[in-house]
Amino acid sequence: MATASSFAAMFISSAIAACFAEVCTIPLDTAKVRLQLQKKTAAGSAVTGGMLGTMKSIAREEGVAALWKGIVPGLHRQCLYGGLRIGLYEPVKALFVFVGDAALLNKILAALTTGIIAIVIANPTDLVKVRLQADGKATAVKRHYSGALNAYATIIRQEGIGALWTGLGPNMARNALINAAELASYDQFKQMFLNLPGFSDNVYTHLLAGLGAGIFAVCIGSPVDVVELR
Repeated sequence: MATASSFAAMFISSAIAACFAEVCTIPLDTAKVRLQLQKKTAAGSAVTGGMLGTMKSIAREEGVAALWKGIVPGLHRQCLYGGLRIGLYEPVKALFVFVGDAALLNKILAALTTGIIAIVIANPTDLVKVRLQADGKATAVKRHYSGALNAYATIIRQEGIGALWTGLGPNMARNALINAAELASYDQFKQMFLNLPGFSDNVYTHLLAGLGAGIFAVCIGSPVDVVELR
């Protein structure tokens, strides 16, 4: 069973790593949000230039900085969600292990549980991040928040504090599925690579396992992601 100090170390390291990843990938995430919220035209086809086309359009019409809209609540989210879902994974996985090593089912149950716990706490940050990212020139509903703190305050003042947990149901489903697919498959990929000749427990093995897990998790979670955003 993990000690409090090991949990704290895992929480902090996971939060820092998640924040670094957020800074690097948020332009792609902003384009993804715009694409997922995009409506079809009267002719029945969505107006889209794909991921790169959307990024170019945002940069051209709103400025390059608009690609990093939502970075502040995004960092808030990663500190809470990223730290909790990974920091709690090993302790919770130990609770599901009754005999021997953790089987795949134990890993999936642990990841589902930590994904739900983390997003229940982090949902307000997720909501504000998506609203800031979605608020562009071509957006049908414009809220014009001046920043993350203004968004939190405005939502509480105009809609009530409970509005910060809007979309919690589909968000729980989305993050539980993605977390289960990501963490459980990461464990499985890592074990698979370590059983192959030439692989050892080093950064390259972790990177390959992470890439495989990330692709698998996105394929599993994308449909629920669209529902949660809309």
